[in-house]
Parts: sequence; structure tokens; C-alpha cells
Amino acid sequence: MKILNGFDMLIAKIETEFINQDNSQEAVNYEEQGHHIKRVLCTSLIGYMTTSGFVKGVKTLPLVGNEAYILNTKEFSSIHRFVQNDDELTIRLGTLSTDSQIIVSLGVQNLFSNHVGIFGNTGSGKSYTLAQIYHRLFELFRGNDNFKANSRFLFIDFNGEYSGDSVMTEGKKVYKLSTYTPINKIPMSQDSVMDLDTLCIFASATEKTQRPFISRALNLYHWLRDKGGNKDEMQNIFRAMLCKNIKAIFTMEDKSKVEPLLEYIVSIVPPKYDVDGFGVDLRESVSYHETHKYYYLPGDRESAYKRKLSDRDLEGNKNGEFVERTHYYTQALEYQIPDDFIRFFIDILYLQLVQDVKNSRAQNDHIHPAIEKLKSMVRNISMVLDFKEDVDFWDKSNIVVVDLRMANQDTKKMIPLLLCHSAYKQHTQNKDKATPYLNIVIDEAHNILSYQSTRESESWKDYRLEVFEEIIKEGRKFGVFMTIASQRPSDISSTIVSQLHNYFIHRLVNDEDLTKVAKTISYLDRISQESLPILPTGSCVVAGQVVEMPLIIQIDKMNDRHKPDNETLKLLDYWKA
Repeated sequence: MKILNGFDMLIAKIETEFINQDNSQEAVNYEEQGHHIKRVLCTSLIGYMTTSGFVKGVKTLPLVGNEAYILNTKEFSSIHRFVQNDDELTIRLGTLSTDSQIIVSLGVQNLFSNHVGIFGNTGSGKSYTLAQIYHRLFELFRGNDNFKANSRFLFIDFNGEYSGDSVMTEGKKVYKLSTYTPINKIPMSQDSVMDLDTLCIFASATEKTQRPFISRALNLYHWLRDKGGNKDEMQNIFRAMLCKNIKAIFTMEDKSKVEPLLEYIVSIVPPKYDVDGFGVDLRESVSYHETHKYYYLPGDRESAYKRKLSDRDLEGNKNGEFVERTHYYTQALEYQIPDDFIRFFIDILYLQLVQDVKNSRAQNDHIHPAIEKLKSMVRNISMVLDFKEDVDFWDKSNIVVVDLRMANQDTKKMIPLLLCHSAYKQHTQNKDKATPYLNIVIDEAHNILSYQSTRESESWKDYRLEVFEEIIKEGRKFGVFMTIASQRPSDISSTIVSQLHNYFIHRLVNDEDLTKVAKTISYLDRISQESLPILPTGSCVVAGQVVEMPLIIQIDKMNDRHKPDNETLKLLDYWKA
């Protein structure tokens, strides 16, 4: 409604209404009771009208006696036009829920130069809205070479909803990842993998202890490459280091420290087999004297105790020759660098751990889990990543969809973090800004942005969230923006939700979700919040910088070939006779 205050036209939004019955007047025969009822409207000021259109904000307050009127069609349409200039590009998303004649078009600049959040319970139309927003954008710039050259869109698709050939748009690059049977692999250079941040992601490394350890191992890896020159020379240097550390281990007296280190040596050296082809336990070549606390070479009882490995004064053991007769040492001389450079780096990690524990620089319990995590990820890495020298992740397209539907849970955690962090890092380090705009779109974002996960340590969870929080807090100045969609906003970090600028909120019925939305989204008014549990499918509340005021819109229907693949199963089609 509009309120006329002199020459000013104030715009107010009706929030509630109630009635008052005036019984002070005497009843008159044949008088309608309605004459004693007063209808009272409660409104809130949202802006004012100027010659150029609607302006959000309070310019002046209404006075007692000002007259109020219902807006005419032109004025109503003007309020729901959310661009400043007529020539500004817009995309149509739908119509007002209360008036299907009023088309809602949003400005491309305000929508896509800000972070976007799309929330709603399953089946409320959340994924449909995400697909519609980007379908309209891609259709608007279809065939535009500047759009293709100056923007990139990375879609993280956990459920395979957007990987269809025509979903949203044609011509996109799709990576269908599977940890069961390889389908597609993401190309990645070896140098990009042998990066401290990337390795910490693979190993789920903690910031305080495991990350510095991996950094030392990475320095050792690069030193070996620079010192060795070629594979054979690097292999000889690694063997020499391995043998030197084996000799040093057997000079230690603390069995509780030595035994884990021997297990790490077993993890590095090739296995030993007897003449019949059966595996030989390397520990058989060494015995330990429990009383006098030293290792010795086993044999007949008379000579065995005279073969103390740590005693360099014994005849024939000046340079640790007794150690050279153990299986650990002989197998170290047989070591071959694996063809898989990640497996070689795991060997380097074990060697670094041996040196750190031996020198009391690290504790086994703190470091070993990171190595085990990396070892467990080797198979997953080989199934989803393809290491090449000539790498083009975008494959001459500016739209990439990473389909994780067939990946296991560890990969679903690792790959989005790896790709988003890598894309953000490369974009911020791109000084010439060849591609100034990067948009990262994450559907079902609670899979990667949740702070309630119990499957990972607190320190790793904090690191994972810090990576995305940095992107969403600092990305704008570098031209990096995020769109996240989730059915559980209460699971997502409050820092991330509060940093979003535009919101599309579908039906939410969970109290925790409603409370989270009310606390973290400042753009919503009371009416919009109260309507969230009863919104029909396909309707959503739009709020944020892209609109002047919160409003409820009905999203336009899409062509079937552009819709995401998330239709609810029609049971009766299968059950009916």
C-alpha cells in the first residue's frame, strides 16, 4: 500500500490485520453490526517512490491523518522490478506466488556477483531452483564468446542430478567419478598433487602436528629429486638413507620405540620369500635380550649373545656389520622406487617418521594416522585422478560438473575439497586475470560443509571448514563466488550461511532449520519466516541484495530435458496391474 505524506509517496507492506468492535454507540434499529467493527491493518515501511522508481529504505515517517491507498498495477510492478536501469540484463525466474501476472526477473549483476544460498527440505524444489537459475543464465549468454572466455562454473554434484547431457545446458564437461569401476578421471599434474595443501587434504592432516611433518617429508622428496637427477641415482640415495637409519635404529635401547620403527621399515622394503615362495618375517633375523636390553643376531646359544648389534667394539662390528646381516638391511638393498609417485611418497613419509621418532622430533601416535589415511586413499586416488603432464581440467569448456554419485564417502569428502581449494588457489594466484570470474556451485552442501560430522577428527573438520570459510569470506575480492544448496541449513557452518548475500528458501519444517535461518539471515521479515513451513512445492522466499524486499515466488517450469534428474519415484506406475 502507499501512504501520501505531502509530496512523498511512502510504500508500506501489510503484515497483519485485526478488528475492533466499538460498543460505545447506542444501537439503532435495523443498523448492521458491521458498522460497529473497525478493520485495523498493521504495516511496516519498506521504502518510497521517486520519479525513477521504488527506493528501499525509510526517508520520512507518515503523519497522523495521512491517507493510504492500494497500489495500482503500474506502481505494484515498479516495486517488483529489481534492476536500476532498463538496459541492465535480467533473468526471469518465475512469478509472484500471490499474483501470477507479475513476472519476477532478477538482475544478473546482483545475483551472480554475490554468494547464493538455496535451502529447502527434500521434495520442495530446491535442486529445481538451482537448475533453473543457471539454465536461464546459460541460455542468456548462449553463443557469447566473452562469457565463455571470462567465466568458469564448477558444479559439485553429489547425487548425479546435473550430469545429464542436456540438464541446465548442453556442451558442459562432465566427470562421472566412481570408486568401484572407473568411468571418468579428473586430469591432474604430478606437481599439483605434490603440493603441501593437496597432500594434507589427501591425508586429512591436522594443522599443528601432521601438517609440519608432511612439509618435512615433502622437502625430503624434492631434495631427492634435485639430488638424484634420474630415477636410478635417486633410488641409490634412498637406499643409502634407508640402510643408515636401520643401523641407527639398532643402536637404540628403548624397545618400545624400536619395534614400531622396524614395522615402518617393513612397510618400505620389499617383502622377503623363502625357496618355497612363502613369506619370511623380517623380525626372525633379530632377537632381543629382555634382561640386558639390547638386540643381537640369533644363532647357537654360545655365540648368539656375542652378536650385540649396538656394540661397535665387538670384532667385526665396527661399522655396524652385524646389522648388515639382518633381513631388514638386505631387503633395503633390494628397494625399487615404485612407478606410482604417490606410493613412493608414502615410503618417504615412513622414512621421515623413522628419522623424526629416532631424533625425538615427533611422536608415533600423532603422525602415523596421517600416513595410514594417505595409504587408504591411494586406491581411491587412482580410481578418480589421472596424472598427466598436459592437463586441461576444463577441457575447452567453462562449465564443469563433477558427478560423485558412484564415489564412496571418503572420496566425496576429499574430491570437492581438493577441487574447490585448487580452483580457488589457482584463481587467486592468476595475476593476469585471464579468467576473472569463478563460480563454485555445491548441491547437497551439507555433505562437505557440515560441522556435525562424527566420522572425522575435530582438528580435520576445522581445517575443512576453514578452507570453505576462507573462500566465502575472501573470494569476492578475487572474483570467486559460491552457490550452496542444502536441505539442512542447520548442519552448515553458521559462518558460511551468514556470509551469503542472496537466499532462495523453499519449504522448511524442521525447528532447528527454521531457527538457524531466522538467526543467520537478516534479510527475512516475520511474514516470510512464518510462511516457510507451508510453502507449496516450487515456491520459495527470495531475500537478499538481489531484491528490495523479501517476496514469495513460484519458480517457472523448465523443459523436461533441462530438469535435474531428481524426480520422486512414481510407485503406482510399478505397482498397478
